[in-house]
Amino acid sequence: MCLFLAALTAAVIVFTSACVAKPRQYSLKGQVMDISMTGELIVKHDDIPGFMPAMTMPYKPRDPGVSQQVRAGDLIAATLMVATNGNYWIEDVRITDQSGRTAARSAMVTQALRVGEKAPDLPLINQDGKTLHLSDFRGKALLITFIYTRCPMPAFCPRLSSQFAKIHEHLARTPADYNKTHLLTISFDPKYDTAPVLRRYGLAYLDNDAAGFSHWDFAFTNAADLRKLAEAFGLTYFEEDNQISHSMDIVLLTPDGSVAQYWATAWTAAELEEALRQQARSAASVATMGAAGMKR
Repeated sequence: MCLFLAALTAAVIVFTSACVAKPRQYSLKGQVMDISMTGELIVKHDDIPGFMPAMTMPYKPRDPGVSQQVRAGDLIAATLMVATNGNYWIEDVRITDQSGRTAARSAMVTQALRVGEKAPDLPLINQDGKTLHLSDFRGKALLITFIYTRCPMPAFCPRLSSQFAKIHEHLARTPADYNKTHLLTISFDPKYDTAPVLRRYGLAYLDNDAAGFSHWDFAFTNAADLRKLAEAFGLTYFEEDNQISHSMDIVLLTPDGSVAQYWATAWTAAELEEALRQQARSAASVATMGAAGMKR
């Protein structure tokens, strides 16, 4: 019996392993332009046959130590891994030329807010043309991401918005958490992503239900304030060939407006949702305890 169970277990493991799709692999060569505070390498790379044309994109090394070894200006070669769920990362990163290395890492990295520091309260304009500030969401846990609506890469901005849509849908099933959380998508492209454009874009992810905007705002700001937000959150972005290359950082703010957590390319909607719920419940618990203490 034991031998039978062992053989059956081994067979199940082999069968399961065979059914799990392996990540696709591609060869990547390019120059590191910057390094984000979450450890992504912003790489201006050559064509990646079968995946994407030459462009500048963020890539998260599987080995976090790579971000400490590589510097802006380095030429690198690496293996790009793309999972079926849209996650991607680079492995086997090799520095092939250091002659273009800069003396220091980008100032954007050093200026990024640390966990516990307050986010800047800059004006934004949402999909309804209404001016809002991050302080308007005080009392709620706030999950922020950055996109641009013309993004042509399914694994990037569309993926971010699709995953936020799942989080929005799941939270709506729990009114207590729904009312204590908020989602905010900010555009990297204020010249194109005006309020009407963002409204159309947002409705596509809200099943055409405008009521969803009460929980999920799509917003833009002027170029100067966008740069300030990017520096505050350690984001890298720049326009190139009528497209915007940018890192994919996601930021969670506490109900008092402080940075709680950052994510780069390796995350799941479930992970983001759980962190958002926990942040909201934690704040609610503290508020309840404080009110109970005052009654005493």
